[in-house]
Amino acid sequence: MARALYAAERSASPASRTAVIAWADYTSPAGIGIDAATGARAEDGARRLRATLSGLPRRSRAEVALFCHSYGSVVCGGAADDLPRAVTDIAVSGSPGMRAENVADLGTSARVWAARDSGDWIADVPHLDIAGFGHGADPVESDFGARVLSADRAAGHAGYFEPGTTSLANFAKVGVGAVTSVSCGGGDACTAGLI
Repeated sequence: MARALYAAERSASPASRTAVIAWADYTSPAGIGIDAATGARAEDGARRLRATLSGLPRRSRAEVALFCHSYGSVVCGGAADDLPRAVTDIAVSGSPGMRAENVADLGTSARVWAARDSGDWIADVPHLDIAGFGHGADPVESDFGARVLSADRAAGHAGYFEPGTTSLANFAKVGVGAVTSVSCGGGDACTAGLI
């Protein structure tokens, strides 16, 4: 995924200086079960993610975009309210939720993007939060308030970073700051208000 994103970013903006870090410094749930339905592992992951981001070299104009897939989007949602200012964008794909009911609940100034392929089984997971079970609202629903990106040709839950997919092209554009040229899911609403 990281190699594909890096290549797509280089293709989208050859003159841009970019780097991609593949980060998985937490214990993700194995399969669908209690661990996957609660946020305990995400809370630990969120602490570790914040520490990693805080340890990145600080440059006056460097911007960071987070790309969070599946349960990783729960981790990013948990970390969102205390991210370094350099984080300008959070893009989630195949998300079971972000432990929030809407973007405002995330407590972040970063732009929040969401993508889901029409064939992704995660759409069938109930988006709720009852007594700690579930991860909250569906990030691709309009009430959530994320900027919804097209995920055409992503081919299910694991295909968002495959070369040739609209989702990868969109993520690359977010990564290099070309956010006004992304392909929105269901119209052009995702680019409204962008400079």
